[in-house]
Amino acid sequence: MSLSTAIRDVAGVTVIDLSGRITLGEASGKLRDTVRGLLASGVKRLVLNLGDVSYIDSSGLGELVSAYTTARGQGCTVKLLNVQAKVQDLLQITKLYTVFETFEDEATAVTSF
Repeated sequence: MSLSTAIRDVAGVTVIDLSGRITLGEASGKLRDTVRGLLASGVKRLVLNLGDVSYIDSSGLGELVSAYTTARGQGCTVKLLNVQAKVQDLLQITKLYTVFETFEDEATAVTSF
């Protein structure tokens, strides 16, 4: 299953709903292009909804880190929403849970800005 994205605005916060797998190739490129396009349009508050992401490989994890660092460099804040257990384990193993602020509830994620 390839990666699909849907972009929506919730109270001034841009939410990207991701669905599928974030893996080497087209999927990681799609995430990168989506985030960079939003940053170019001036987005400053971004939530990546990973609720329907079934798998992330090392390349996909690299894209999440790249999105975070690129956004931070442009004054944007990136937070993660609905991180599935497998992905949460991956963030724990790689110690990236200390980098990303994660939420289980969209309303809480939006109001955290």
